[in-house]
Amino acid sequence: MKTEVFTDRAPKPVGPYSQAVRVGNFLFLSGQIGIEPSTGRLKENFQEQAKQVFENIGAILEQAGYSWEDVVRVVVYLKDLSKFKELNDIYEKIFKEVKVKPARSTVEVSNLPLGAMIEVEITAYKEG
Repeated sequence: MKTEVFTDRAPKPVGPYSQAVRVGNFLFLSGQIGIEPSTGRLKENFQEQAKQVFENIGAILEQAGYSWEDVVRVVVYLKDLSKFKELNDIYEKIFKEVKVKPARSTVEVSNLPLGAMIEVEITAYKEG
């Protein structure tokens, strides 16, 4: 059985999709960009966007009853791969306390929705 996950603490979808879908013990999050949920506006610079992306993901995880510890896979899309080190600095803080770091792919893309500089999608798994 699959169920939709939604929270007002993350941006509303900008198209016909769910913030996340839970299937059994798996949680699949749609790609998140650096939109501030309360204003609906994209943050201005890369660092702000990246931090907001992970705040949005954290809110969705929490709404679904998951944590960063449950994240098994992360896919990062960057508009500019030269931001890779900045991404890693932010990412490392998010996953610092996680015992088993998730698998991750990072790719450069030509464009992202709303002109975002970063988009991140995750898959999480929780026993139980």
